[in-house]
Parts: sequence; C-alpha cells; structure tokens
Amino acid sequence: MPIKPKIMHKSNKNLWLIVLTGFIFIACGRDAGKKRMVDQIKNDVYYLAGDQLEGREAGTEGETWAAKYIINRFRQMGLAPMGTGGSWMQEFDFTVRKKTGDDSIAQKFKSKNVIGLINNKAANIVVIGAHYDHLGYGDDNSLYREGKEIHNGADDNASGTAVMMLLVEILKKRNKNNNYLFIAFSGEEKGLYGSNYFVKNPTIDLKNVTYMINLDMVGRMKDSALVIYGTGTSPVWNDVIDSIKHKNILIKKSESGVGPSDHTSFYLQDIPVLHFFTGQHEDYHKPSDDADKINYEGMYQVAGLIDSIITRLNDKPKLKFTRTRDQDSRQSPKFSVTLGVVPDYIFDGKGMRIDGISPDKPAEKAGLQKGDIVIQLGEIPVNDMMSYMEALGKFHKGDTTTATIVRNGKSMNFNIQF
Repeated sequence: MPIKPKIMHKSNKNLWLIVLTGFIFIACGRDAGKKRMVDQIKNDVYYLAGDQLEGREAGTEGETWAAKYIINRFRQMGLAPMGTGGSWMQEFDFTVRKKTGDDSIAQKFKSKNVIGLINNKAANIVVIGAHYDHLGYGDDNSLYREGKEIHNGADDNASGTAVMMLLVEILKKRNKNNNYLFIAFSGEEKGLYGSNYFVKNPTIDLKNVTYMINLDMVGRMKDSALVIYGTGTSPVWNDVIDSIKHKNILIKKSESGVGPSDHTSFYLQDIPVLHFFTGQHEDYHKPSDDADKINYEGMYQVAGLIDSIITRLNDKPKLKFTRTRDQDSRQSPKFSVTLGVVPDYIFDGKGMRIDGISPDKPAEKAGLQKGDIVIQLGEIPVNDMMSYMEALGKFHKGDTTTATIVRNGKSMNFNIQF
C-alpha cells in the first residue's frame, strides 16, 4: 500500500499551492481521458466513412469489412459474442426489387448484425444499438442526382456506431446492475431489416430487456441541440431526462416511439425506447456526408448524456412500457407531394424551419431559402412538423398554392407549384 508522503508546510500559501497543483493534475488527467475518447470516435468514423468501404451498403463487401472492424473493436474491449450460435454475427437475408427498364426483378442479399454483450450477471438487459450500413454508391434512397458516387455516411450512421462503441468502454467500468447488449444493425437503410430480424430472432430473452437506446445520426450537433425521441414510451423518461442538468446540450423531446430507425422494431415489441438524433442537414443521403464535417465534441457530449441517463436508472427495476399516440403508423399523415426541403427537426418554434433546399424542386423554384420558416400552406396553418406534413397531405401533383414564410422577422408569400 502506498505510503502517504509527509509534507513540511512553510506557510498556508505553500499549502494552497500544493492543493491547487493537485486539482490541476486531476483536471489534466480528465482532459487527457476526454481527448483520448474524442480521438477514438474520430478514428472510428474516419474508418467507417472512408472510401475504402464504398458506402457500407447492406449485402456488399464494404459492409462486410465494416462488420469486421466493429467485431475487432468489440473484441478489444472485452465484449462477449452474442450473435448466432455464440458468434459475433447474426446473418439474415433480405430481398430488394431492382428496376430493369419497364420491369423489375427480385434480388436476394445476405447481411449481418454484429452483437456483443457486457455480462454483469444481472436480471435485466439494456440494448444499445446503431445501424452501420449506408447507401453504397447511392440506391433509391439517395438524394444525389448527378450519377453514381460513394455515399460515405459519416453522420448516417458512422457517428451513431462510434458513440455506441464509446459507450462500451464507459459501461465496462460502471453501472453494473444491468447487462448491456450492443448491436450494430445492418439493413436499416433498406427498411429496418436488421433490427426487425433481431427482435423476431433474438439471441437473448426479450422479456429481460428493460429498455433500448438507439443512436442514429448524432454527428452534426449544432447550437448544442439534441432531439430525443421515444420519451412517451415509459413513464420514467421525462423525469429522468429533466433531472440531468447538462449545460452543454439543449434537449428537445418527442414522445413518439415510431420513426424511420431501428428503435421502432423494439417499440413494436412493447419495449421502452429512446432515439438520439442531432438533426437533419443538406448532406443527408448524399456523397457529401463526410467525416471532416462531423462535430466530434458533440458526439462525446451525447455519449456523456446517455451515460447519465443509464446511471440514473442503474438501481431501478425493469421499466414500464407505455404506447404513444402514433403507435399505429397508419395514423401518420400521408402525402404525395413535397416542397423539396430539408426540415430543421431541432427547431422548437412555431412553424417548420427550412434547413436545406433540394435543387429543381418546388421550394427552390418558388424562391424559398434556407432559414425560412413556413407558417402556412394555402389556408392551412403550419405550427410544427406534424401540421406541416398534414398540410402537404391536402395537395396533389399539379396543384398550386401559396406558402407563407417568415424570413428575418418579416412575413412573405411565395407561389408554389407542386
């Protein structure tokens, strides 16, 4: 056991200097640990979003190399493999219809989830997931219209995968009252194939899952804003999130447990979920979603917030599940036209703020700009994203209407041709 050194104090001033030096040493240690973690998530994103993986499309060689990288990271951090038959992977098949002229043919592909476990011999399991696949050279979901080019998907979703792996390191050392199952899903971009396959063919007993955390697009934090979806899926979520005084993050909450990401598969199995998202941007589903545009400090902060949530629930029993109002996807607004804009999902004011404009679409042709806030379409008020989608559902291709927007504090009208 180390012997505490004796210190001869010449004055109270010297004592203060010694104490201050100790605090500086501790602070430096913390800064070094943070820098190492930020550097690691940066390394993970740069590899997963590198050209050598050719966009990590499900069923391709690039996806396979991404899976091998994640397996290696899981193994290095001491996880136990929890895929099929005790392996790291859970393979599944999916079918995609490819257009061939005026016809289409069904093509079958093989893909794989990567699964690892922190086994604390606890009764309950927390699932932490992120999809690692993306669009390859651009599939039908691409918003790029200038030919084939690698879609690296740094934010979507190398960012979520990197934060998931950082949480492995964090949770190996603390919060031992739950087991933690980490799943890197594939096939998300094709239709939540990987997560849907897992919940129907689980490698653990789903009855023991207390909640699921999903990380999808957490790499573009701006204005310190973060959206957390799923807060209505358990009675505890709002109180837990509100109890965390995180000075560096402005949190916007959404109750819905249904959305276009992998948490939906777990919600539909009556499991409480949270989905973390730092917002849409102009590079979404385009080749320009690259690693040099990522906010790595923001990703570190997201991981810290999730760690705080898990810590507050460490001593709690299995969470109660509640359904949210839009639990039936058929209740979601249906629409056949679009303005051709990227909404700012972080915006918390009245209306729908535009975060990006797609070329040669109705919004651009009408003269709308990034930053404009749409407050009315025709006679229909737009108060938020839901009312915006409901308003779009009233129009059809060929219709014309007036968009009322706020720009720099001034109300303006623009003629829209759908």
